[in-house]
Amino acid sequence: MEIAGLVLAAGAGRRYGMPKALVAHRGSLLVQRAAGTLRAAGVAEPVIVIGAQAAQVRTVAPALTYVENPDWASGMASSLRTGLAALAAGPAGAAVVLLVDMPGVTPEAVRRVTAHAGADALVMGGYRERRGHPVLLGRAHWPGVIASATGDSGARSYLHSHSVRVVPVDDVADDLDLDVPELNPHA
Repeated sequence: MEIAGLVLAAGAGRRYGMPKALVAHRGSLLVQRAAGTLRAAGVAEPVIVIGAQAAQVRTVAPALTYVENPDWASGMASSLRTGLAALAAGPAGAAVVLLVDMPGVTPEAVRRVTAHAGADALVMGGYRERRGHPVLLGRAHWPGVIASATGDSGARSYLHSHSVRVVPVDDVADDLDLDVPELNPHA
């Protein structure tokens, strides 16, 4: 089964002070790191959902596959809907989703989650008692996720109302979310 990669990178990064897709971290942009993580994990060429300063993101990281979310200011859910709609035109039976501002998610964490892929699968990375990214959405769930995603919660309500397999990844990844520059000592 083909597994698609999806990176949500459309936000303006208000708390950070700039779109996080354009933030440098350990020698590369966060958008490049997220795409590289998915590639290294062996998923299909990742699709990057962009919005805020989309032209600049395309210019500074031209070797990626983008889809633009014209409604990006309404929140992460619109980017998830845009990304899944773009992937629906292809053959993938599942999509693994990463947020651009979580550079601690590793290829090994993605591989652990995608090992449970299936058209009806819902899988999340586990960090002790917390559930987090990567998130795998089987294709059978895409219409439900698209219909229920609102605001900045993404697929949260859908995932809470369905049975989800949680795969421990905290020994190979971390779920640090770079919301403010102070959390990015490797800029």
